[in-house]
Amino acid sequence: MTTRIAILDDYQNAALAAADWDALGPQAETQVFNSYIDGEAAVAEALQGFDVIVGMRERTPFPKSLIEKLPDLKLLITTGMRNLSFDMEAAREQGIVVCGTNMLGYPASEHALALIFALFKKIPAEHRAMQDGGWQGIVSEGMKGKTLGILGLGKLGSSVARVALALDMDVIAWSENLTPERCAEASVTYVHKDALFAESDVISIHLVLSDRTRGLIGRPEFTSMKSSAYLVNTSRGPIVDEAALVEALANNTIAGAGIDVYDTEPLPKDHPLRSLENTVLTGHTGYVVKELYALAYGEAVENINAWMKGEPIRVLNAE
Repeated sequence: MTTRIAILDDYQNAALAAADWDALGPQAETQVFNSYIDGEAAVAEALQGFDVIVGMRERTPFPKSLIEKLPDLKLLITTGMRNLSFDMEAAREQGIVVCGTNMLGYPASEHALALIFALFKKIPAEHRAMQDGGWQGIVSEGMKGKTLGILGLGKLGSSVARVALALDMDVIAWSENLTPERCAEASVTYVHKDALFAESDVISIHLVLSDRTRGLIGRPEFTSMKSSAYLVNTSRGPIVDEAALVEALANNTIAGAGIDVYDTEPLPKDHPLRSLENTVLTGHTGYVVKELYALAYGEAVENINAWMKGEPIRVLNAE
């Protein structure tokens, strides 16, 4: 009997090369979806008849309403060991096993640093000038002695802080539950929220999206920032009020922003962020590196193989 497997949202055509899907045997039939499927009705139609669905992070959510439209689905896999866009309880009620995979933490901190460097060193603008036949099109900025404000001093924030300290930047941090003692352990200065926005030359966000952090950064925060300061977000789009961000960038309330995450993903082609010259934009690729794909898709294959043998592993929705 054939087991039909759907691999979703493989925008970069990387999934099949990242793991040994042939290890599942001839009874496994795999189909890759390289483009984003827009809308729940379209997703439900496209995924009819599949026994197994492999999702990449939260690119396609699986709420109860969608799960109930997929009567053939038996195994749902998310890359990562948690996924707030998957309704675990609804899947369990439908008899669907949900499994996860391990992920790598460091790519997101590397990406945040890359955006910080790009903003200070004007890499995109200089690259465009060179491709247009120009030379030394814009004056960049030094980072030594500048202040990096970190929102959220967990593993990722701490990693970014270590690099900034090595560059002789001053590093300050705040989050709702952060303590001066935790900051001291990381050689970072604890400040209150108002001071972080007022004093930072660049702010990097490393918070989990929750009811407390949604819309945490809006017009008041942008107004309190230096006009020469930058914002970097590699965490989750809704932590920042996107309309307020566009306004702040368009009015030069802040100098620029490096953004990897958005309210709506993929980012609409006509979104105003795409037309602002004081941005460095990437398409939620902060966690996307070859090493992560090899780990996540490799473990997805392991999950499917174990489930096919009746011994599922890395189960996220067990009783």
